[in-house]
Amino acid sequence: MSTENNIHTEWVHLAYDERSVFNETYGFAGNQGKINVEGLRLRPAALTPSDTLLVYMHPSSTMQLLPVPRAMAASGAHVLCAGSRYQRNDSALIMEKVLLDLGAYIRHAKEVWKYRHVVLVGWSGGGSLAATYQSQAESPTITHTPGGDPVNLVDAGLIPADAVIWQAAHLSRAHLLAEGLDPSVRDELNPDDRDPELDIYDPSNPNQPPYTPEYIARYRAAQMARMRRITAWAKATLARLKERNGAEMERGFVVHRTYADPRFMDPSLDPNGRKPRWSYLGNPEAVNNGPIGLGRFSTLRSWISQWSLDDTCANGLKCIAKVRAPVLVIENGADDAVPQPHSRMLFEAATSSDKRFHLIPGATHYYAGQPDLMNEVTQLIRDWLGERGIRI
Repeated sequence: MSTENNIHTEWVHLAYDERSVFNETYGFAGNQGKINVEGLRLRPAALTPSDTLLVYMHPSSTMQLLPVPRAMAASGAHVLCAGSRYQRNDSALIMEKVLLDLGAYIRHAKEVWKYRHVVLVGWSGGGSLAATYQSQAESPTITHTPGGDPVNLVDAGLIPADAVIWQAAHLSRAHLLAEGLDPSVRDELNPDDRDPELDIYDPSNPNQPPYTPEYIARYRAAQMARMRRITAWAKATLARLKERNGAEMERGFVVHRTYADPRFMDPSLDPNGRKPRWSYLGNPEAVNNGPIGLGRFSTLRSWISQWSLDDTCANGLKCIAKVRAPVLVIENGADDAVPQPHSRMLFEAATSSDKRFHLIPGATHYYAGQPDLMNEVTQLIRDWLGERGIRI
């Protein structure tokens, strides 16, 4: 435990039983018949009690160093930054199992810490996770992964959150990849074999910003075609491995050039206050060819579970339509990570009788150098929850 900047930090470790045919996480996180997950609970330094816990979770990242949850904790809220079994390595991530990890944290919050209210705050990549979890907690349906492996959420006893907040979040990891996958790649084993008319980073491409609607339609269709070719290959390869019934049950692979959303190059596409020819990861062309791109390293099952738009369970548009809890959707007006339409699309898809949309003009993804906007969104969340009898 430590206290820093008026925030008391407590390490949290949970372990629960799980039986799998093989391990997909390295080290102690998921072997010996146990799943081990770690997080940090942030509370005011004075340890002022609260009936409410705000839970932040990303499928593969850690949250405790990010400004958003820390700002909530600094305002006096109790915050849990929950890490999945796949934190810092999403190459073998199975979305359905991340839901079980999140469920373990919420059960601990309710039954051990005795919080009366638990609120899911889905920031960035945690948005679709929050919506998916809540939809399955309210009305569970999943019994298997898209790869065909058993993962029984119907009998998992997931506890629903009392409210869901979608803050600067995209529709899903699969949506983000589908809109960023570079359609110029013609040979998955040779990323230098490219169609120059579909390479937005090629100066010889005759199609230059501002792009025509016809070009964007062609580009988007080519992106989905590439995604579906990879998915078909992954499913066929997995089927062959299963037919062999041997010790090789999974396979890893590389997907090159996955960061080529034309919105990076053309600020007139879905305009907001973002910086042209830039992204939250830096120069998008460099990221497109670099090692940290979305879906760069994957296993067969993970691709189908988290990256295939046709197969993933974590589709924010579909999941939010099943959520009955109160929903707050917050769009950052200068977001350079989340495509501008995503927040409004999610809000329109939500069917909760209690839903609200709010735009923070000028806010970037991380609110970097924007303390006033960070204070604004923090107060917005506190007020919205308070109006619903959820005090933090």
